[in-house]
Amino acid sequence: MRGFGDLEAVVIDRLWSREGRTTVRQVFEELSLERDIAYTTVMSTMDNLHRKGWLARQRQGKAFAYWPTLTREEYSARLMRDALSAGRNPDLVLTHFLQQMTDEESATLRRLASTQDPQ
Repeated sequence: MRGFGDLEAVVIDRLWSREGRTTVRQVFEELSLERDIAYTTVMSTMDNLHRKGWLARQRQGKAFAYWPTLTREEYSARLMRDALSAGRNPDLVLTHFLQQMTDEESATLRRLASTQDPQ
């Protein structure tokens, strides 16, 4: 899985931070308070994210309303999965990852692992 480009990351972050569906106009109005950006740039970015499968959309009058197809956490989990698969030795990648965890993260992982149903 490929990560987001700079503007894609900003846009998807805005949508993750909102509840429900969002129009290009709403994202544009927020972003234009912080940066010099064209409406068409935001529209193209959101269309690109839709074509890549990161956003779903539904026509709302003359415009589209967009929403993320994955939560921020689901996306992060996919990145972690991709990182694990990218190494030549997934066991070693996982070992290095576990060594970098805090005690609190390790305790959470143990708790979550113990509550999973065996299959």
